[in-house]
Amino acid sequence: MTLTGKAMLARIFLGESDRVGGRPAYKAVVEEARRRGLRGATVLRGIMGYGAGSRIHAAAILRLSEDLPIVVEIVDEEARIRDFLPWLGEVLGGGLVTLEKVEVVRYAAGGGA
Repeated sequence: MTLTGKAMLARIFLGESDRVGGRPAYKAVVEEARRRGLRGATVLRGIMGYGAGSRIHAAAILRLSEDLPIVVEIVDEEARIRDFLPWLGEVLGGGLVTLEKVEVVRYAAGGGA
């Protein structure tokens, strides 16, 4: 499967304690994106942030977690990303979703050098 040129990046901002059907929301998002054949997804864990509730969430030395921010990034053709949005709206209780037009200059499976 190839992807070059104009595409769309969806960023889904969550908290690591957010759940969908009892499992972490970020896992549900990535698994559903894969099930739908979206081209790729990456989960990023933040060290500090706040959202609509204005409560700061931060990593601390004495705690393993304080509901740290999670960002799921998904890149694919615009129509495929937009088709995914209704599912996100149905299953996510909170969070933020943003879209950006991007240009893909390389999309290839990893391999030996």
